[in-house]
Amino acid sequence: MTQPDPSRRGRLKVFLSYAAGAGKTYRMLEEAQELKKQGADVVVGYFEPHGRKDTIEKIEGLEIIPRRKIEYRGVEFEEMDTEAILRRAPQICVVDEFPHTNVPGAERAKRWEDVMVLLNAGIDVLTTMNLQHLESLNDQIWQISGIRVRETVPDWVVKQADEVVMVDVTPEALINRLRRGVVYAPDKAERALENFFKEQTLTALREMALRQAAHEVDVRLKDERPTDRILVHITGDPASAMLLRRGKRVADYLRAECFAVYVSPRGDLSELPSATQASVEKHLNFARNLHIETRVLQGQNVAVTLVDFAHRHEITQIFLTRSVSRGFKFLPARNLISQVLRLAHDIQIAVVAERRNPART
Repeated sequence: MTQPDPSRRGRLKVFLSYAAGAGKTYRMLEEAQELKKQGADVVVGYFEPHGRKDTIEKIEGLEIIPRRKIEYRGVEFEEMDTEAILRRAPQICVVDEFPHTNVPGAERAKRWEDVMVLLNAGIDVLTTMNLQHLESLNDQIWQISGIRVRETVPDWVVKQADEVVMVDVTPEALINRLRRGVVYAPDKAERALENFFKEQTLTALREMALRQAAHEVDVRLKDERPTDRILVHITGDPASAMLLRRGKRVADYLRAECFAVYVSPRGDLSELPSATQASVEKHLNFARNLHIETRVLQGQNVAVTLVDFAHRHEITQIFLTRSVSRGFKFLPARNLISQVLRLAHDIQIAVVAERRNPART
């Protein structure tokens, strides 16, 4: 039996689609069965059947690693047993629902973090996820669907995948599956049709997924050094999270370096009000999780400090926010924007407004 080689990193293959029921898990298990026929040592680390008979049939004959039971607040939950998979040391491991959040008490917070452990041990992984779980698209998904997705995967994690397979189905076919009870039980299917599974929403998500798949192909074909550099100005305003996602997504498309910068008179956060300090630290940590380089700059004039940093680091685009949030007055936004525009005439300025969720207006 072939053993994983811990001296090499395992290969990651992601089966991506734009909604539940598109056939990601089915395709993943088909590939697992084919690999087994070819003599590969394949196990199933985690599989979520959702009561789908066709998909359940595809797991027949595959070795399943028992789940780990974890008690939380008096209730017993089941999670993937990463340590048991490491002990078993298969060549390939099948892991469903890549963005899943583990129950408190597990060694790692996210299933994708468990997958990273398997990859580092030289185990190849096949996994599944929907487009709406990609961190940089969180705001766009909210605008399209009216639903804020809480379980997300950082873009840099998906970019480490050796292969991304787009599992496509038309919105009409997906809605038909839903109505036939193939995706969810009748009561849940009815609720889904009234919310996330509206045809207009699915069409928009599908187009976004196809663009993402095309981008993944393009990234893997190119190997040029980045020529663009992006600077994202963050504050204590909640809109900074949206700005970071937008800046990072543009940076990824341009294959550009990305910086997140906060400007403080002292060069640190010590003199900020506690609420503002907590917000800024949260945004700095969020940027680091997205693999954006962060800086806290010292300066009395925010615009001058930002543009000076931009010139010294050959920044090609500066991202600023014009927030519509009420109750947050961390900076005179209009004045800052006009100053930056005047000082950085040789740099492209992107002013991004925080949009309201149309479903709530």
